[in-house]
Amino acid sequence: MSDLIDKLKWRYAVKRMNGQIVPEEKLDNILESINLAPSSVGLQPYNVLVIKEKALKEKIHQAAAPQPQVLESSHLLVFAAWEKVTHENISDYIKLIAETRGITTESLSAFQNSINGGILNRSEEDNFQWSARQAYIGLGHALVAAAVEQVDATPMEGFNGPALDEILGLKEKGLRSVVIVTLGYRDPENDPLVKAKKVRRPHEEFFITL
Repeated sequence: MSDLIDKLKWRYAVKRMNGQIVPEEKLDNILESINLAPSSVGLQPYNVLVIKEKALKEKIHQAAAPQPQVLESSHLLVFAAWEKVTHENISDYIKLIAETRGITTESLSAFQNSINGGILNRSEEDNFQWSARQAYIGLGHALVAAAVEQVDATPMEGFNGPALDEILGLKEKGLRSVVIVTLGYRDPENDPLVKAKKVRRPHEEFFITL
């Protein structure tokens, strides 16, 4: 555990990256950690776009996210929540459970009915906001996994969502971007925060024990 804490102390929201490419194995581990992240009822109501093409990053930088890390990163991850959660989405999930665990879909009927009742009776906007919150759980896993792999990861909300969605054709996929993460390596010569101490509230102020 002390090793994990040391790596979390090492990480910070890098402001400048050096363009070095993240090895495929490290990237795969970060992506797998996102896929293994928990989500409500296990539905995973979001997708993650993995962008490494330089021309596409340049287009995103110009129209949607002007931060330099977008251009300097090895990869850009876009967490995109489902705009709608449909009966078909839930049916597909139930089939996946049955196939994975070697059981019948009929044996999952009570679980499916519970999901349908809890999700399909809500508004589309409520379900989108719920899906976005699930994406943020995946984001947290990505940041921790990147720290373990000694890969810098900078989460960003300050971008033009509609412009990014248009560039990536997300509306046609039934998705809407909610947060992005740049992966790469810090540039110690140009990042003003590279030697800055991490600032966090003291435990006695942050944690409330009841």
